[in-house]
Amino acid sequence: MERLRGACFCLAALLGSALLLQAQSTPGPAPQAQPANPAVNTAAPAKSEPANDAPPPHAPLAPPIAHNAPHMSRQTRLEIIRDFETQLVYSRTAFPMGTKGLTLKDGVTTPGGQELQQALTLWGPAVRPGDPAHISFVQVKDNHIHFDINGGPVRRKKWYQHIEVAGGGGVPVEMGPNGSAQNPHGTYLDVYFDKYVPEMTAQQLRDLLDPVLDFTSRNKEQAYLETVPPKVKEAIQAHHVLVGMNTEMVLHAKGKPPKKVREKEGGAQYEEWIYGEPPADVDFVRIVGDEVVRVETMKVGGEKVVRTEKEVVLPKPEDTEAKKEEDRPASAPSLRRPGEDPDSVPKPSDTASPTPVPPPDIPQPPSGGPGEMVAGRG
Repeated sequence: MERLRGACFCLAALLGSALLLQAQSTPGPAPQAQPANPAVNTAAPAKSEPANDAPPPHAPLAPPIAHNAPHMSRQTRLEIIRDFETQLVYSRTAFPMGTKGLTLKDGVTTPGGQELQQALTLWGPAVRPGDPAHISFVQVKDNHIHFDINGGPVRRKKWYQHIEVAGGGGVPVEMGPNGSAQNPHGTYLDVYFDKYVPEMTAQQLRDLLDPVLDFTSRNKEQAYLETVPPKVKEAIQAHHVLVGMNTEMVLHAKGKPPKKVREKEGGAQYEEWIYGEPPADVDFVRIVGDEVVRVETMKVGGEKVVRTEKEVVLPKPEDTEAKKEEDRPASAPSLRRPGEDPDSVPKPSDTASPTPVPPPDIPQPPSGGPGEMVAGRG
């Protein structure tokens, strides 16, 4: 690694000197003739072309659902199913793989925080933030609406798999494979309401799904940028790496690294992603775990810039165990007597558990083993 950095440094210094000499020896451009009247500009103003990657305008929010709205009618159910099924949207959050999806109620998704991170670590993500999500099945139930994402967690049977044909002995034979197989790439989302599913429009339902699903983005990159902090979004759009980013942000900002190096320093392992080759700038992005801890840039002129101070702080999942301790009510059950000092209450570790003693009226076998028992009988 040190040899590679030294070679980059020497090559960048030589190239910078050559460029400086060439700039000094090259004559400047000839001055252009100015018009007779400088106040008159004969050149036509350049038309500003709209950017192709400009984000589309967000759809206007629909009025909120009335608290006294009636039950959803059958006609509205059919319209909701027809509108949302087979739609391609983008995810704003991670969905865990397996038979446990996400639940959305009053704008809050569960599981969340540490519980969601544990599920993602254990089962892996079925959908990541910014990934395309295909709504494959919609079902309106009593108090919630069920959405299958990317086929759902369980593969549904085809219509011909429900057909049974009687065999020669009268035993029914299924036309397709028996049982249902799990779909590791699918997941689901349940949107719950207080008592029942109320009457609503398709746009009102999109507004309810907005914390989880993005219906406005046109591509995956734009959908991912809507899930990161504003400072990270600006850095990704400028293809700039900040100390404190995670690996996914680096991939969106710089792409896959052409070179990777794994080394140890002080007993800790790290991975260095190398972007660029001389005569251009070369970036050495050091990653420990899933976080960027150091960015070193070798400039063309030979200057070396090193950044180690954290430039962005990403929100971490809440510690649910610590939150439970904080949320514990003051009137929790206790074994203390009224007015007793909590320090004087005996704890299980303070006293040793007594050894159980058998009752005296039960005859005890001799302790000498089976041989002694036989001798005693004789």
